[in-house]
Amino acid sequence: MKNYALAFIFALGLCLHVFGPARADPFLDEMVGFEGEMFLAQHNVPALVIAVVRDGEVSVKGFGERAGPGSPPPDGDTLMRIGSITKPFTGLVLAHLAAEGKVQFATPLIALAPEFADAKDPNVAKVRLLDLVTHAGGFPREVPHEPGSDSDPFAPITPGAFAAWIKDTPLLFEPGRSVMYSNFGFDLLAIALANAAKKPYPELLKQYVTAPLGMKDTVFEPSEEQRGRLMHGHALDGEALPVVPTGAVIVGSGGLYSTPNDLMRWMKWHLDRFGKDGAEARILDHALYVPRDGLKTTSGLDHAGHMDAMGLAWVGMMPRDDQPFILQKAGGLQGEFSFIAFAPTRNAAVFVSINKFDFTAGIDIGNFANDLLANLAPR
Repeated sequence: MKNYALAFIFALGLCLHVFGPARADPFLDEMVGFEGEMFLAQHNVPALVIAVVRDGEVSVKGFGERAGPGSPPPDGDTLMRIGSITKPFTGLVLAHLAAEGKVQFATPLIALAPEFADAKDPNVAKVRLLDLVTHAGGFPREVPHEPGSDSDPFAPITPGAFAAWIKDTPLLFEPGRSVMYSNFGFDLLAIALANAAKKPYPELLKQYVTAPLGMKDTVFEPSEEQRGRLMHGHALDGEALPVVPTGAVIVGSGGLYSTPNDLMRWMKWHLDRFGKDGAEARILDHALYVPRDGLKTTSGLDHAGHMDAMGLAWVGMMPRDDQPFILQKAGGLQGEFSFIAFAPTRNAAVFVSINKFDFTAGIDIGNFANDLLANLAPR
């Protein structure tokens, strides 16, 4: 039986279409390539890409077909929708603004966005920026809205819909007492940050994060050239999904595109714990603010690893067994599931993305990434 298993693994390595530029650390490339082959063998997804950084060395490996039959595998410059991995970017913008004294974590939402002050529930006045960024604001996962068209599904998600819900509906819980995953809350946060800085939120993100780090492919609306590098998402039945606009509202919760190379630039900044560039924002961004212990209820934060505490959109996982302390976030949008995790004290990070709404595989990439991180930087 062992010989058959070894023969299968060897054949798998020959048959799968793998892409990865040569790197300075062949051991890292070998490890990532083998783990990716095994994951793809277990899950029927069209394409998979894995990017890791450890001690400054980067490995990016792509598998399968990026954009339909006959297309190449994804690589470091492949553009993809990262879904809710957008949220830690929003948390980092909050950290930068707080570091500059332009906002405080305890600033009430309605102090920056008075358009939401007409509320049915008096507890809305207690919602702080910290509550929004830790999913503790009491808002539902999505604002109720009419379905959008196939070509523009996010169009009905509007600030007007937010205001109408707040005016007519009580919060689901008192702010800060529980956590419930909320796209609604993060889009409110982006509106509040834009109002505080007196400029559109996409400009804030570019000013504080993407431009300083040279993340030219991390955008809300890709150019024609960038569209040519897209990894196409697929529905549950395997049908390719259309590329649809992000719009102007879901920029806080899930609208970003990025590439593995850009995300590794971002991870290198995160892992530079003692660097001077953005030092105070990084310290604020890596802290945990809402421990699980003491919350009344938690919902929607454990799909890709057990949430021990919430940071600025980051799900904090405390060290256990051979796994180091991890900050992580999952995302899914338009037929793509992605996951990013890093061990700030171990100088290692992992990003994984697949291009099919396969929910078993979508959950497994979180476990896969956390396990890979534990192997890259064991305790």
